[in-house]
Amino acid sequence: MENAEERGYAWNDTPARLRAALKNDEVTLFVQPILALRGAGGFPMGEVLIRLREEEKALIPPGEFLPVFEQHQMMPLLDRWVMLRTIGRLTRGSRVPRLAMNVHYQTLLDDKFPAFFADQIKTARIPPASLLFEIDESDMVGRPQAVQRFAAAMRAAGGGIVVDGFGRRMDSFEALEALRPDIVKIDGSLTLKIMKSETTEGMVKAILRLATSLRMGVVGECVEEQDVLLRLQALGVGYAQGFGVALPRPLDHLSPQFKAVDAA
Repeated sequence: MENAEERGYAWNDTPARLRAALKNDEVTLFVQPILALRGAGGFPMGEVLIRLREEEKALIPPGEFLPVFEQHQMMPLLDRWVMLRTIGRLTRGSRVPRLAMNVHYQTLLDDKFPAFFADQIKTARIPPASLLFEIDESDMVGRPQAVQRFAAAMRAAGGGIVVDGFGRRMDSFEALEALRPDIVKIDGSLTLKIMKSETTEGMVKAILRLATSLRMGVVGECVEEQDVLLRLQALGVGYAQGFGVALPRPLDHLSPQFKAVDAA
């Protein structure tokens, strides 16, 4: 597969060029709704996804441009940009009342980010809990002190904490218990195998037991098949996310009503 440079949009990968991409709205945001598997159903939350639009209007996936932001230590700037636009969407109204954005480890180390969130959410006059911050399992385990400080500061400001990609590591249960996030997302590598592996199902059950004891919500990621969705529901998983549930659609074009596997 050709990389970004071979395709001609590595541009001049300088901090000034990256700042221009943000200023000119070359970066665009999508939302993938997350389905509730209990109660009245519907889509009570969604994950904000980021893409870059090149000159030819094609969307570049994050794996091809985020490393450039990371290389220049600009992920906190990008995460601020994402947060501001997500708050703006919530301020204007949204059928998805809670939106989750991913937080890079550079942002976890930025002591000023929680205060920035607190100021922005106060100005916007929306419930702080309407914004969730996703921390990857690898950061939760590998950077526990930074994650704990970040989570404590964001909770003090009213924001929610999500652990993403949980279950890839066997040593993550203790870290999850220490962090006690609002929501834990079961990694897609588990949900994709849940119909074929008793060991995988046992892992999901263990996650559910811990989540129940800590009063955390549980999301099954990468749900693509109806039988997987029904199995997760039968096990007691509260939420599901994936292409078999709802497709991503532009942040600024959230439709009044969502339908399962509805195109953007």
